[in-house]
Amino acid sequence: MTVDLVHVFSYEGKGGNPCPVVCDAAGMSDSEMQAVARDAGHESGFVLPAEGAEFDYRFRYWVPNHEMEMCGHATIAALWLMRDRGRIGPGAFSIETLSGRVRAEVPAGAARIAITQPRGEVTEIHGDRADAIRDVLGIEPGECLDVPIVNARTSRTKTMVGIASPKQLHALQPDFARVEAFCADIDSTGLYPYAVNAGEANLYHARQFPRASGYPEDAATGIAATALAFGLWHCGLVGDARAPLRIRQGEAMGRPSEITVSFEFDGADDTPARCWLSGTCDILEDERQTPQA
Repeated sequence: MTVDLVHVFSYEGKGGNPCPVVCDAAGMSDSEMQAVARDAGHESGFVLPAEGAEFDYRFRYWVPNHEMEMCGHATIAALWLMRDRGRIGPGAFSIETLSGRVRAEVPAGAARIAITQPRGEVTEIHGDRADAIRDVLGIEPGECLDVPIVNARTSRTKTMVGIASPKQLHALQPDFARVEAFCADIDSTGLYPYAVNAGEANLYHARQFPRASGYPEDAATGIAATALAFGLWHCGLVGDARAPLRIRQGEAMGRPSEITVSFEFDGADDTPARCWLSGTCDILEDERQTPQA
């Protein structure tokens, strides 16, 4: 078993979310997979043979505390690594995950790999619960955008809170001791405050505070970014729906990352039918790990 560390959604060759990947995970037990995530302290991806003829591969995902149904950046990391190692060539792939089928487009060379996510579901949060979310994040109503707080979901539910400016977003100091219980109460897997970049269309900044992953903040969170895209659509904050949305994350952690989300429309329907998640990766050879038997 070899574990390779892939930096996903890196921005200008820096930052990104470190993701351990095992390309040959057949035969690994649940406890062995979880141990990889615990040892690294990051979401980890595992590639296994497909169980159904309609799929090319089966992917599993673990964070230090539990297994996840889907992880966007681990999916891109695994495909990027497999392409880099010559295990796959350019083409379309069908990935089996606990959250369902994920389609992937793998171009040649070092071009961005893209994966699908379904149409997002968005629910507004008002009243006492909205006040409680602001309290957990340590902000006043006047520091928020004049749009609803929403729960948005593609594969997992994230709570979207619009902040007035990127500067205020990066200054947030949440009450981390309350995040897990509060997210459980609102049926969310993490708080995802964001800010609109006023100087450039379709550019946003965000931070991810997960519910119970085993660490307080993520440098880049693909599934949260796809949920954010549909939350932005719901709130009327998408400048050009036919152009890619760019979400910068990790800046407050010193790990600047950029995630790209593109809407896909069916025919003449003006509502996005699904979206594509993409980004770049860096593979550092000196960070390859071969655990001892």
